[in-house]
Amino acid sequence: MNNLNRRSFMLGASLTAMQSARVMGANDRIGVTVIGCGTRGLLGEVLQFSKDSNVEVVGLCDTWKQQREKASEKVTSTGAAAPKLFIHYQEVLASPAVDAVLISTPDHQHCTQLSAAVKAGKDVYVEKPLAMHMKELLAAVDTVKKSDRVVQCGTQVRSWAPSAAGKAFIGVGSLGNIFKIEQSRNGYRPYWHGYAARQVSENDVDWKAFLMHRKYRPWNADQYAGWMGYREFSRGPHTQLMPHFIDLVHFVTGARYPERVTASGGTFRWKDARTAPDSIEVVLEYKEGFLARYNSSFGTNSNSFMKFFGTRGAVDATRWNAPW
Repeated sequence: MNNLNRRSFMLGASLTAMQSARVMGANDRIGVTVIGCGTRGLLGEVLQFSKDSNVEVVGLCDTWKQQREKASEKVTSTGAAAPKLFIHYQEVLASPAVDAVLISTPDHQHCTQLSAAVKAGKDVYVEKPLAMHMKELLAAVDTVKKSDRVVQCGTQVRSWAPSAAGKAFIGVGSLGNIFKIEQSRNGYRPYWHGYAARQVSENDVDWKAFLMHRKYRPWNADQYAGWMGYREFSRGPHTQLMPHFIDLVHFVTGARYPERVTASGGTFRWKDARTAPDSIEVVLEYKEGFLARYNSSFGTNSNSFMKFFGTRGAVDATRWNAPW
């Protein structure tokens, strides 16, 4: 377990559940295909888990040729057989060799691919955020509930040992009554700048498959490589960064839904063609009697923190993968 990071742990738990849900013989293997092989992909975690399990990477799917080929080399470097390479996720779901899929594609594709995978009888691990708006979220959740498939959405901060310890500490009343939880998560440049710097050629990409149900437009390398910076494909820090905070708030406190939410944001520092906000502020009020506040500001590396405030004291959880 020492070598497993938080994503490996959660993914391993999900794959274990997938094994348990299937009637398998001693020599049977679970065929897994990774849909979305970029730098945020889950291939490394799958390969790590497969060393000591009956999971086998049988396929890799990505709309970018170089990503597929690079991921394939990573698989074969472990001594495993070369996986089948796919451009389109529909071909993955039609393959009888695929038992489960791991979805780590751009955000606007998640719900469509999740629903299609479940209908095709595949188990699914899908990266957060699950959806970009409520209509597609409700449709996907209804599809999953009507099935017998194993589905997990990846929010993994709760899997760290300090998170469990913090939950136990706060749960027995050590801080008294929690009245506020805050996180400020800042950085000098927006995280999508690094992704957008990648060199991508139109000839190596299936642009229409990337756009999926978004309105067609001529090839745009920046939108493809730096999709996290465009609100058509991602909502920005609200859905890329804040879910980790909110999931931890719910995990530690046991709260479910806020009663009221106030949110604002905009582009104040990095003014370019990208449309995701570089500064956001969100305040959520819970019926359990506390406020949760999240903010991100890109333009400064200072003032990043996370804290729980109670009537008996406060806990600093800024380094949330270390003891609080």
